[in-house]
Amino acid sequence: MEKGQALSEDKLLIGVTAGPHEQIMEVVEEVAAEKGLDIELKVFSDYILPNTSLDEGSIDANSYQHSPFLVQFNEDKGTNLVSVGATYISPMGFYSDKFDSFDDVPDGATIGIPNDPTNSTRALYILEDAGYIKINEENHAKATIHDLDENPKNLKFIELEAAQIPKQLPEVDAAAINTNYALDAGINPSEEALLIEAIDSPYANHLVVRAENKDDAVVKTLIESYHSEKVRKFIEEEFGGSIIPTW
Repeated sequence: MEKGQALSEDKLLIGVTAGPHEQIMEVVEEVAAEKGLDIELKVFSDYILPNTSLDEGSIDANSYQHSPFLVQFNEDKGTNLVSVGATYISPMGFYSDKFDSFDDVPDGATIGIPNDPTNSTRALYILEDAGYIKINEENHAKATIHDLDENPKNLKFIELEAAQIPKQLPEVDAAAINTNYALDAGINPSEEALLIEAIDSPYANHLVVRAENKDDAVVKTLIESYHSEKVRKFIEEEFGGSIIPTW
């Protein structure tokens, strides 16, 4: 487990966040056991410690983050953590209490999007992919509402606290809501979203290890265990389309 050494061939300590990542990894645990791999989980309640613990060598891998978060963490902390496989996406969607299709959203409509940089950019990508806006290429990677080259509907964007957007949905024409907050508000993403994030979005989640361990045989076993039919079936049945496998 120590940093700088090859990982054990038959045991892994994996960091996860509580909730879906933990639930799914418990099924991965069962599949891995059939392959002779013993997985132990360490559950975290924040988004920083799973990466710092991995970098320091106190865990062997983690499962909780998407690529933009990982890239930013490596840049900010000087770490060298890498993805070794995609897991699932909790697709962000656009919702409305007033319209049944985004095509029906009128010119000059008020659109709510999250006010944190990662999720506001994510919301803009969904609108661009659907053809409603065009983002300036120079600033595309960290686009804000001020980086639009084209906005033919003249949409008016209001940046709101992500967790509060479901409560504020009646006050706007449409809004981007993260899946976890949609579910908490009783909104079904697979049935109610006007627009939904594609599964090849960069915001899919990943299995992550230290770069020095990415080719270890045990990591290959972990990936094979996660990317199994049993895990896929569990995700599809347990989460009803609100979480989508990305392998």
